[in-house]
Amino acid sequence: MNPLSIEKRNLVLRAMAKLVEQERSQIIEINKQDLAAYNGSDLAMEERLKVDDKKVDAMILSLNQLASQEDPVGVERFHFVHDNGIKVINKTAAFGTILIIYESRPDVTIEAGGIAFKSGNKILLKGGKESLQSNLKIVDLWHQALEENGVSKDWVEYLNYNRIETQAFLEKPTQKVDLIVPRGGEKLIEFVKQHATCPVIVSGRGNNFVYVHKDADTDLALKVILNAKTSKISACNAVDKVLIDSKLPNFEGFAAILIETLVESNVEVIVDKSLENFENTETLQNEDIWYEEFLDYKIVIGTIDSEEHAIEKINKYCGGHSASIITKDNKIAQEFMEAVDAAAVYQNASTRFTDGGQFGLGGELAISTDKLHQRGPIGLQHLVTNKWYVYGEGQVR
Repeated sequence: MNPLSIEKRNLVLRAMAKLVEQERSQIIEINKQDLAAYNGSDLAMEERLKVDDKKVDAMILSLNQLASQEDPVGVERFHFVHDNGIKVINKTAAFGTILIIYESRPDVTIEAGGIAFKSGNKILLKGGKESLQSNLKIVDLWHQALEENGVSKDWVEYLNYNRIETQAFLEKPTQKVDLIVPRGGEKLIEFVKQHATCPVIVSGRGNNFVYVHKDADTDLALKVILNAKTSKISACNAVDKVLIDSKLPNFEGFAAILIETLVESNVEVIVDKSLENFENTETLQNEDIWYEEFLDYKIVIGTIDSEEHAIEKINKYCGGHSASIITKDNKIAQEFMEAVDAAAVYQNASTRFTDGGQFGLGGELAISTDKLHQRGPIGLQHLVTNKWYVYGEGQVR
């Protein structure tokens, strides 16, 4: 497909924002059909599926922010003039066609679709069956926005495939696909990695850690952990594991208050043997639980005897997503942040900030736990590849 000018891309995004506002009540009503049909077996899935006024506001904001951002395509990254006069320039370029495979979340049809479109790519959307009616409504609005601006509907396409059809498409695509981005649980990601025949950006599991260092402000630690665990349990940036330094002054008092506060928030608290005497807790039976991402009102709390052992444990078990240290010692915090192998590392703040919008990217396509080609939130400026332009006057080598 011929490239679209930045002016055309922005017009489509602004038109889409207006249509989403106009159709707000209809989107929410259609989403209620999807919610009614869902069996409710997965709390996180159900939370992601629901569309309310707050989510529609976020969709509109994302589209308008994207329309106001600089064009990520054609940005010069390298310039070199050879001794023989040849001029070599490297610029950002669109991938071409991006396939986004996702579960449950109709807002991905807007946000991820918008980021892919703004960066000059054709979009193939493959949502889950649980959100089919919501997704089809939103894709219909995409098509209206494209047609209003004289742009082919082919720029945004919905693949209404079942699992077998999706596998067949991944293994032998019926059209050119340059990049696949799966957004969902580990099973979805493994399914895509197993069958895809083109590059895949892995948006991996969270399983995020908070380490309460011996020099922590315990009031701050309590506030951060409660927010990271309970503000949105369906988010991949929620916290699942807490390590408390055994040298923390009033260690037992802090542990008791933390456990009590979590239990009051309906969080199931699992502890290691060092904390098994605390009330309203369950002692962990298998060390493998340290690897698990919960996406639920569930947390594991353990004791650690040094920052070195905390780093070692986090690097062994975490999903490479986010980790936070709570400490007043800035030197220790910096050492921790440099040594922990995660996409985002924090001092004295909630892991819930690992998000494209919160990081100033104006939204995100996904949060990558791979190290190539981008790590952490993938925003507009990351959803491009590059291309070399070489200008000569008959030079030969």
